[in-house]
Order: sequence, then C-alpha cells, then structure tokens
Amino acid sequence: MAIGSRGEPRIATGFLLIVNLLLFLVIIGLASWALNKNIDGSSFFNSHLGGNTATIFELIYALLAGVIGVCSVIAGLIHHRSWSRDSLGIAASTAVISFAVTALAFGLAIKEIRLGGFRGSVLKTLEGFVIGSTFLQLLYLLLLHGGMYDSRPHSTSIGGSGKQDKAVMMV
Repeated sequence: MAIGSRGEPRIATGFLLIVNLLLFLVIIGLASWALNKNIDGSSFFNSHLGGNTATIFELIYALLAGVIGVCSVIAGLIHHRSWSRDSLGIAASTAVISFAVTALAFGLAIKEIRLGGFRGSVLKTLEGFVIGSTFLQLLYLLLLHGGMYDSRPHSTSIGGSGKQDKAVMMV
C-alpha cells in the first residue's frame, strides 16, 4: 500500500505508535517497580513478584526495551508529523533497535515462563506486555518499511522520485 496515494498506512502507523507508547510506559512502570523490589531483596517472599533465575535478566531487559521503545516512539511521532524521507531514516533505525532489544526481552520472558516456579501477578503481567509489545513493534516496523515504496511515479512523499511541483505538493 502506497503512503502517498492514501492515508491508511499513515493512520495505521499513528495508531501503532500510540499503542506502543502506552505498552512501553506500562513495561517501564512494571519492570522498574519489580527491579526495585528485587534489589531490596523481597523478590522471593513477595506474593506479587516471585521469580526464578531468569527474573533479574528479564527485568533488566524489559526496562531497557521500554526506555528504548519510548525513544523509538518519539522518533516515530516526529516522522509521523512530517512524513518525509528526511525523518524516515531516524524512525526506521530507532524502530529496528527497539525491536531488537524488545526481542531479547521477549526471549527472556519465554525463558522465564519455561523455567516455571512461582511467578507473581506482576511478573506474569510484565511477560504478557513484553510479548505483546514485541509483535506490535514488529508490525510497526514492517508497516514503516513497507510504506517506503510509493506506486506514484512522480511523488515527493516517501518512496517517490521527487519530480512533482511544489504547488501540487501543498495540496
């Protein structure tokens, strides 16, 4: 689907950016709270946290994924506002980095689930949000890269050749 011909990909990326922002903010909140409890030493006796040997790694990578994800969403919102080739590089590169770190947190969440043991409701919720955000970040990344190609031959939007008049561009 071409970005320049209709606004559907732009609307979809805007929606995914808002959903990703909310997911990453929840991940930051849950991971930072759980990491604080783990550092304080109350992880294995707290009914809300629990954990196993992969818990500390999951918390650290989930926190990193959340922070890098918020940075990616900020770059994506800047690109969404301008919707030009100039901002696409930043949005795409931060989305790739964010997806890579989120995929690492996803792998650790799966490892934590497979190890089993008692995991409190906070850890189960964090695992669910990390797994969900991984797939939504991948969808955003695919939509962003798929939208680089425009079917119109003389468009100055992303993927076009840039041979269109400036007066027509403003319309």
